[in-house]
Order: sequence, then structure tokens, then C-alpha cells
Amino acid sequence: MRRTVISRGILMLAAGCALQTPALAGGLERGGYNIDLLFDPGRFAAESAVTFVAPQRKLKNVRDVDTTSSAFPFNGTGPGVGGGDLNGLSTSADGSENYWVPRIGAKAAIGDAADCMFDYSEPWGAHKDPGRDWAGANEDIETKVESRNYAMTCSYRFDAGPGQLRLIGGAFYQEVYGFQERLVQDFTGVPPAFGGGLSGVGRLDLEADGWGWRAGVAYEIPEYAFRASLVYNSAVKLEDITGTLDLSQVNGAPPLDVHGSQDMPDVLELKVQSGIAPDWLAFGSVKWADWSQLQKVRFFCDAPGVALCSLPTGATSLDLGYRDGWTVTGGIGHKFNDQWSGAVNVTWDRGTSQGFGTNTDTWTLGAGAAYTPTENVEFRFAGAIGLLKGGSSDTVVIGGQTYGQRANYDFDDDIVAGLSTSLKVRF
Repeated sequence: MRRTVISRGILMLAAGCALQTPALAGGLERGGYNIDLLFDPGRFAAESAVTFVAPQRKLKNVRDVDTTSSAFPFNGTGPGVGGGDLNGLSTSADGSENYWVPRIGAKAAIGDAADCMFDYSEPWGAHKDPGRDWAGANEDIETKVESRNYAMTCSYRFDAGPGQLRLIGGAFYQEVYGFQERLVQDFTGVPPAFGGGLSGVGRLDLEADGWGWRAGVAYEIPEYAFRASLVYNSAVKLEDITGTLDLSQVNGAPPLDVHGSQDMPDVLELKVQSGIAPDWLAFGSVKWADWSQLQKVRFFCDAPGVALCSLPTGATSLDLGYRDGWTVTGGIGHKFNDQWSGAVNVTWDRGTSQGFGTNTDTWTLGAGAAYTPTENVEFRFAGAIGLLKGGSSDTVVIGGQTYGQRANYDFDDDIVAGLSTSLKVRF
């Protein structure tokens, strides 16, 4: 088995085109999965990267759809589960929060044909914090989802025609956790004897973990900076999601232990890059993510005598109503000299919302540069600006289930911006 020698200039050019420009993808995607470090030609390479993303989603024309009260005639139109009439509150709110995405990894060559990589990433996440004082507080006060992913990925390559064929496989352990707070009952103006001293806010805390695997294939012709890779990342089965449902500010009862299950999406990604002229390279990718697995994520409890625990639909749910996600990227890279290379790209991400929620289509323009002061050290800097398409979140039926029954709202086209930087050391 021979190790193909790749020119330093082509290496720098390919590195510049592999810049991870920030983007806002659909579903709960943050950093996603990334195994580009596995292809680094050094015998050893380590990389640290961080991305900052600032989506500017603004909600307007917010309407409280269900104005009934859960137990009292106060602040509502009669007995029901709406939590009260919130239409006197603000009709606008922030629909997104800024976030950071870190990633670290190390890769080592094993002999002349094999490579292995370990990395830590945070592939999934979400954060919304519209607060208590908007007309949709019965849908959401604050929701936050975070994740941690620990992965080991290896490859074995061998000569095939003019290039090399690489077989890829690996496994990863994933942790997902978070919470949601929403207004279950508005006690504003309610006498203390009927609960007026309580905030009416309920809180759901959850955590889970699971295992996944990946498999793929790549074909490389280094002298042309050509690489095509197809990698599948399996779903992660979160079969034992555990947590608590705290309604102590609604009914004074102690928190309930809840449980549920959900799969995080499987992902299939095709990437292609190729030299097209001296010091020029084109690249692109197509990614599919099975976000349609996430619809109503239901949670159940087993407390005897508690009415919520006897409901066949569960004590509560996280309502998502997603469809599959598609992300398409294309770009051009150029090597300016032995130290500097750069790239620009355009990305389209198909929104995962289906008339409920704010995950609409996103168009992103990214640009970045790679600076290599020595052949062992590389700095990357990238930025992106994107358009979040406008739309509305309404009461809709998806797969026989109703979504958006608590609040409806509209949103215009908005902006997302981001920055990322990374440092790589190779030997």
C-alpha cells in the first residue's frame, strides 16, 4: 500500500474550501456531524473550532388561540385547558437566541492505510426565550435543548484505478438534555384563595442518552484535489428519556417523574470537491436529515391517582411537527499564495416546519480564509450572512395530530449572521 504524496499547494487549497461557514439549518441542528478531519494528510492532526450564530427571528401578530381557563372562570371564557386569555399581552416577541457551537478532534494515521479520529461536538440544540409577557406564553416561555456527542471514526484506504478508495466506519455516544417552561394557567387577577399567589408556570426537564453508528465510502484522486464521499449517520435511539414535570406553581403538587422515547435523526450526506483550474477548486454537498421522526414527543407518568398520568396521550408533550430536512451547498475556492487560500459558498436549507413553528427555508452566503504560516499550523476564519424566510405559525393538523392550538403568529423575512474560527496542528 502506498501513501499518495499530495502537493502542499493543493492541500492548502482544499483546506481553504473546507471552511465551516456558519449556517442555520432546520430541525434541531446546530453543529451536525463532521468528519472532515479524518481526511487530513498529516500522520497526526488536531483541530479546535468554535462557531457563533446570531439568528434574528422576530414574531409579530401573536394571538392566544385558546383563551379558556383550566379550572376557573377568571381571565378566560370558561372551563378548558387554555390557561386564560393572554391577548392583552404583547403581540410581538423574540423567536430565537444567539448560540455557540464548539468542536474538537484529533486524528492519527495507523500504518500506511488506516486513519482514526476522535471528536467531541454538539450536533443538536435549540433555544427560544420569548418570556412570560407575550400573548403566546401558554405555548412557550423558554425552551432549551442541548447535546453532547463523542465519536470515534476510522477509515481504511487502498488503491483503485487512478486514485484511492476509502472505507469509513465509526460509532458515537450522544447525550441530549433540556427543558421547557410555559404558562399553564394565568392567575393574574385571581384571588389568593383560588391560586392567585402562584405563577402558573409549568416546567418540563428532560435528559437521555444513546448510541449511534456511521458508515461510508470515499474516493480520492489527490493530484486533482478530487474527493467524493458518501457517509450515513444512524439514528440515535433515546429509548429512556427521563425527567420531571413541575406543576407546583399551577396546583401546588410536587413534581412528577416522567418518561418517554424518541429517535434523533439519521443523516445521509454526499460531498464532492475537485480542482477545476490551477489553484482553483469547486465543491458542493447535499445532506438529508430524517427530521420527520420528530412530531409530538409524548411523556408519561406513573403516579397512582394523578389524573395526568391516566391520559392515553401522556401527561405532556413537546410539539415539533417536523418534515425531513435537505441542505444543499455549492462553492468555489482559490489559493492566493503559499500561506493564504479562501472560499465562498452558497447554502440552501429547506425548512422543517409545516405551518407550525418558525423553521422556514434559509439561504446563506458564506466566505472564509485559511492562513498557514507553516506547514504544521493552520488558522481558519469564516463568516456568513443569511436570509430566514418569513411565514406564519398556525393551527394545523399533521399526521392526524393538531399543532399550534395554543398560539398563532406571523414573522417576516429575517437575518441570520455567524462567525467561526478554528486552529489545526498537524505533523
